[in-house]
Amino acid sequence: MCYTQSRFKALISACVMSLIATVAWSQSLTWLGTLPGGTWSEAYGVSADGTVVVGYATNAAGQRRAFRWENGVMQYLGTLDGNSIWAYGVSADGAVVVGVARNAAGQLRAFRWENGVMQYLGTLGGNWSEAYGVSADGSVVVGYTQNAAGQRRAFRWTASDGMEDLGTLGGNDSLANAVSADGAVVVGGVWNPAGYYRAFRWTASDGMEDLDTQPVGYGGLPYAVSADGAVVVGYAYNVGTGSYRAFRWENGVTQDLGTLGGYSYAYGVSADGAVVVGMAFNAASQPRAFRWTALGGMEDLNTTYASLLTGGSSLVEARAISPDGRYIVGRGYVPTNRNEAFLLDTWRVGDTNGDGCVDDADLMAVLSAFGSAGTGDARHEDINKDGIVDDADLLIVLFNFGSGC
Repeated sequence: MCYTQSRFKALISACVMSLIATVAWSQSLTWLGTLPGGTWSEAYGVSADGTVVVGYATNAAGQRRAFRWENGVMQYLGTLDGNSIWAYGVSADGAVVVGVARNAAGQLRAFRWENGVMQYLGTLGGNWSEAYGVSADGSVVVGYTQNAAGQRRAFRWTASDGMEDLGTLGGNDSLANAVSADGAVVVGGVWNPAGYYRAFRWTASDGMEDLDTQPVGYGGLPYAVSADGAVVVGYAYNVGTGSYRAFRWENGVTQDLGTLGGYSYAYGVSADGAVVVGMAFNAASQPRAFRWTALGGMEDLNTTYASLLTGGSSLVEARAISPDGRYIVGRGYVPTNRNEAFLLDTWRVGDTNGDGCVDDADLMAVLSAFGSAGTGDARHEDINKDGIVDDADLLIVLFNFGSGC
């Protein structure tokens, strides 16, 4: 696309007010609030474009309720006639939510919610089930349930096949926490015949594989998996240090992600496996949300984004991260003396590829996507999120050109 001098001047003139407003657009921290009268909320999942967040919040009666937050509005998902409900996972487009609900009999039930309809996923013959992970398209759900023998079993659910028992490594119990983007790889924890807790990675072709989280520690529990299933993150108990340590597993090698002075736990990972988030205690025994990369190691998000924290607020734990590593959600502490869900946008204004620098690559990305809808592959080029990649987005890049470089 080629802009003439007159066209460019006209564009500048027409969008001058937009440019003025753009000065304030930057990395941002959004507190999601609670349900009316409630005092607590936590976020456990975020959509690919960061517009939808799911988790749970308390209501005025102190009951836990699953929420789906979008565009500043916290939506209550309903219940299965019981008093408690938690949302733990969300599809890439934000349309499907999975979690756990308590029915009128007080039993826990795994659910899948879509378009206002809450579907109960059943059990494997026992009295309860819980869902914790969902594939990118929302078609595959994983979690764990009780079987007819009273044992805990990791499951993988689809509409066509129902609930599938993923088995064990010779012990009695297993649980699944996460699934890859395509639904093919499931990760979780399992007990072996000796009664030791082990991390596992499951595929239809190979079944359940013991990941062996040594040398990081024993009893590894995975919490998240990369889009292709190649990278697994979680935590394990380190006998040498007497503490729990966050780990990252890839190609049979388990890496200790370090700490901030105390215990550490990894809960989320980006699609490419390069960015890990979680919670770590610092030397003062304070819980802190962290982000880990191979280049930067483990960083306290409270330090990195200190300018966004006001009045004594803090980021306590990071529970999930968007596939591109841009959006981080979790739980923080706010000055009104309550714990509250947060949404952190970590990218600079105009940085369409997340490399920290607004440069030629970002300018070309916007020009290449110019005129397209601000969804799918062009969602990062729609910088102001108005639904189309247009003059305003181009002006934002030009205005911020060179920042962070």
